[in-house]
Amino acid sequence: MNYQTWHIPTNYTDAGRLFGMLAIRNAVEAVVLAGPCVFLCLRFLPFSITTNIMIALVAGIPLGGFTLIGVRDDCLSRFLISWWRWRRGRGFITYRGSPEWDIKRRRGK
Repeated sequence: MNYQTWHIPTNYTDAGRLFGMLAIRNAVEAVVLAGPCVFLCLRFLPFSITTNIMIALVAGIPLGGFTLIGVRDDCLSRFLISWWRWRRGRGFITYRGSPEWDIKRRRGK
């Protein structure tokens, strides 16, 4: 038998990522969420510039970092959408027939 050997490059998983680590969608979400948070802290807080920068960092870095990481290897927006759909529809049970009817059907009655 003649087998072909395929060499997989070491950077094959780098496609669609920033710096080989961050998913592009996660990075965009992090900028969209953390950017306005930092801007609002810097613009509207009535403290000195040093205090405003510290507050912006304390608020923006965890928000951006959590968004970059995502939840269960998924981006934050996709997780929140699936969670909202589950939350909205978790009280509904669809009718699939009663067990007695299914047993009678299987017996041929």
